[in-house]
Amino acid sequence: MNDTRKMLRAIINGQSAMKGELLGEIRKIDKKLSLDIGGLRRETREGFKGLTKRVDTIGLQVARLEDDAPTREEHGQLKKRVIKLEHKIASTY
Repeated sequence: MNDTRKMLRAIINGQSAMKGELLGEIRKIDKKLSLDIGGLRRETREGFKGLTKRVDTIGLQVARLEDDAPTREEHGQLKKRVIKLEHKIASTY
């Protein structure tokens, strides 16, 4: 019985040691993963800030361009003016 207990004790001690090593490795991986996720969050935040800035710039450029573009009424008046000029030029030749 004494030999059986020694063998059982050796098996249990080996399993306990292996469990301790595995828990240590899991903690290392968990810590490293937490740091990686924190870095990813920071990079994502900075990326969205840059993206928002670019979208705002493009939106402002589009708004300015739209302000410079003639409206339908202005375009219609311009068409009439061009036709009048064409008639004047055609009548002088």
